[in-house]
Parts: sequence; structure tokens; C-alpha cells
Amino acid sequence: MTNLATLLVHSAATRADHVAVRHDDTTLTYRQLDEASARLATLLREKGVGPGDRVTMTMPNVPLFPVVYYGILRAGAVVVPVNPLLKAREVAYVLRDAGARAALVHPMFADEVSEAAAATGTTCLVTGPESFHDLLLSVEPATEVADTADDDTALILYTSGTTGTPKGAELTHRNLLSNAATTAETLLLLTCDDVLFGGLPLFHAFGQTCALNTAVAAGATLTLLPRFDPARALEIMRRDGVTVFLGVPTMYSALLHAEGREEYDLPGLRLGVSGGAALPVEVLHGFEKAFGATVLEGYGLSETSPVAAFNHPDRPRRPGSIGTPVRGVEMRLVGEDGSEPAPGEVGEITVRGENVMKGYFGNPAATGDAVRDGWFHTGDLARVDEEGCYFVVDRKKDMIIRGGYNVYPREIEEVLYEHPAVAEAAVVGVPHPLHGEEVAAVVVLRRGAEATDGEIRAYVKERVAAYKYPRIVTLADELPKGPTGKILKREITVTVPQSHS
Repeated sequence: MTNLATLLVHSAATRADHVAVRHDDTTLTYRQLDEASARLATLLREKGVGPGDRVTMTMPNVPLFPVVYYGILRAGAVVVPVNPLLKAREVAYVLRDAGARAALVHPMFADEVSEAAAATGTTCLVTGPESFHDLLLSVEPATEVADTADDDTALILYTSGTTGTPKGAELTHRNLLSNAATTAETLLLLTCDDVLFGGLPLFHAFGQTCALNTAVAAGATLTLLPRFDPARALEIMRRDGVTVFLGVPTMYSALLHAEGREEYDLPGLRLGVSGGAALPVEVLHGFEKAFGATVLEGYGLSETSPVAAFNHPDRPRRPGSIGTPVRGVEMRLVGEDGSEPAPGEVGEITVRGENVMKGYFGNPAATGDAVRDGWFHTGDLARVDEEGCYFVVDRKKDMIIRGGYNVYPREIEEVLYEHPAVAEAAVVGVPHPLHGEEVAAVVVLRRGAEATDGEIRAYVKERVAAYKYPRIVTLADELPKGPTGKILKREITVTVPQSHS
């Protein structure tokens, strides 16, 4: 049996009374987590959910997340995590595209998801604290974990491309089991005594594989923080004796510069893992000096489960590098013509191995574009040094990474074009000292139309997740264009207001 939920079943059998997940004063042991997920599997089956059905889950980092996550898997269904920050129109797209049979949502985000579910005819179940708990207790726990094959889809992660149309990356049970095992055993070197920091969003591949699934695989403890705040994070790390911190570069910077940081002694912290964007070398060294823990960088994408490369703990570390391919994974660079670049030259990273997705759900054309002859083309440009270490130098895609979250310009441009006063729009990323990049929009108004930058900003803010809307909006007379009329984003210059620098 290869069901990803067997990770939990195994740890519950061997570490029953050990704390699996903690959120402040709330804890779940492995026995409790296993039983709760088994009850959820029964509940889903009573709601008509069967093997292969897609079920969305919209939840913050709370103990109920792993209950629902493993419960869906245990029922043989497919987990479709939804970013809790999405608006109803964005959720509705996921529900339709995935053909979701049911949507489970935390009460905090019930309004948007309920609206989307009503619009798509999807069964919606709000996981209210008392009522939902009573509902779980009213059913018997499922006695078995659904039997699934290696290549059966376990998870669909929605990720956008330069077209702005979200695509569902189908990850199999084998993809996720192997990536979790590789991460726990060869990269983080986890034991059951480790305590992992759960501040990365669990709906994201990084948080799911590297925090949740690896912790459960090792029988370790995951301590949760629903919304990252550096002072709160330091309190939790000291209180719970965190040994492994996982975060994006902005989290490292925030911890390093947190007020009163010197007051926090974290003797148990042994390892920091960074991904999602390049970690500035000065931040890496500053964090290590401040907290006495080694920081290792890695690289991956939703389509690769996500870990593809890492600075392995048993090899010399190369600051600024994403390291070398992980166990069971191959990487190579290809040039524009498909040939291999000469040593030291830049090419596109391609990945092949047990971590690569089976494809984009219901989108064979996009799958064919991304996966060719078994190699996934990442769109990231890199070079390789004489030691075989990869250094990312740029992205072929226009994607903006704001605070570790991916923002796709085309998606925001589509919303801008819906504004009645907008004639043309271009969205670009501009450097930001805290977020890495900030979202900026340059807009040309229709002839005779009137709108302020603030009005346009507010219009987009109402229609997309909070991390996506452009904080910087510039009104222009025209946008630079090429001979074919294509907007030339590389020629757009955005003046960043002092308040955003």
C-alpha cells in the first residue's frame, strides 16, 4: 500500500502518545491525530466522497489541518489545498477546474468558500469548532486506509503560469512519499525528538512536504503558527524547543531584525532550511551568528513535490547556491536550442525523477509543454560550477515572488482590464527590502475616463488575495511596445514611492 496517509498510521502505531502537532495550548498526539483523521474519512464517505474524488480544504495552520489532510487521503480521495487568502471568484475557479466533490473550510474563511461552493454546486462543510467536533464524534473511525497505487493522484496543487490561468499539478502518492522520506532522512536528518517550526503555509508544497509530512514520517513534533510574526515565532521557538526552522528568506530577515531578538536563547535550534527565493548571503551568515544554527538552502517547485535540490548536510555548503540534486532526482541545464550549455554558462533547469508530477490535471497541452521526454522544464535559469552546485540566476517566467508567495502578472492584469476606466495595464515586480519584490502596476486610462491610482488599487484589492494586489499603481500616457504591439515590460520603469522602499 502506498497511500500517503500510511505515514500517520505508522507513527501512530510506534509513537502513539508522542505529540504530533501543537498550536499553543492545543496538542494532538499521534493516536489522537490518527483517530480524528479516521473519523473524517468515515464522514466524507457518508457525504458521498469516494476514491479519486477531489476535495478542497481551506484552512490556516491549525491542528485541524492535518486531521482533514490525512482524512481525505485515508478515504482514497484527492486533497486540493486552497490558499485561505483567495477570494470567492478565485476559489470558484479551483472548484470548477478540479471538479471538486466537496469543499471543507475553516470558519474564518467560510464566507468566500461558501459563496464559491454555492456558485459551483459544490457540497461545502464548515469545520466549526464545536459542531464539527461533535460531528466527528458521531461517526466511527474508518478501520482501513484506502488502497492506492503508486501513480494514483494524492494531491492537486494549483499553480499559475505566465498565462495567468491556474493549473493543477497532480502529485502522486509515490511523489510525495519519496520526497518526504528523502527530506526527512537525507536532508533534515530528523529523529522523533525533533521539533519543527510550522510557520510556512501548510497549503503550500514547501510547508506540506518539508514540515508536515516529514515531521509525521519521523514521528516528530510540528508546532504551528497560523500567521507569521517574528516576535511570536521567537516565543514559540523558545517555548517548544524548536530544533528545525523552515522558512522563506523574508522570515529569516524578519527574525534577524526582530526587536528584542537578543533576549531569546534558542539552544535547541540546530538547523534552518530556506527555500522559495534566494536567501541573501548576508542574511544567512547573520542568522547563523545570531542563533548558532546552520542554514541550508534548497530549491523546488510545486511540480516537483517540491524538493529537487539542496545543500546536503554531509557535503560542503555553497552559500548562494541551491546545492545539488536530492536522492532519486536528476537535474540538467538546457539551452534555448535544447543543447547542454558549456560549463559555467546559463541554461534552463530541467528535472527528472520520482518527485516530478504526473501532469497538470485535465490539461494535457500544458503538461506536454512542461514535461518533455520525462524532463520537467522549470523556467528557471541557472549555471553549474565545477562542484556540480547549481546557482539560480534568473527566471524565464514573469512571476513575481512577494514575501515567498507567487504572484503572476497576467492574473492581476486580467482584473485591471475589467476596470471600466482601464485601457492598458502591465504588472511588474520591483525590488523591496522586506518582501523581496513588490507588485507594481502601470496603467493607461481609456480616453475620457477618470480614475485615481488609489481607486484602481482598491478595485483590484477587492478581487484578489491580499498578497497579490499592486501596492504601487502608476498612471501613464502610454506603455512601451514592440513592432507587433506587444507591451515591452523590460522597458517599463517604475518609480517606487518612499513609503514603499
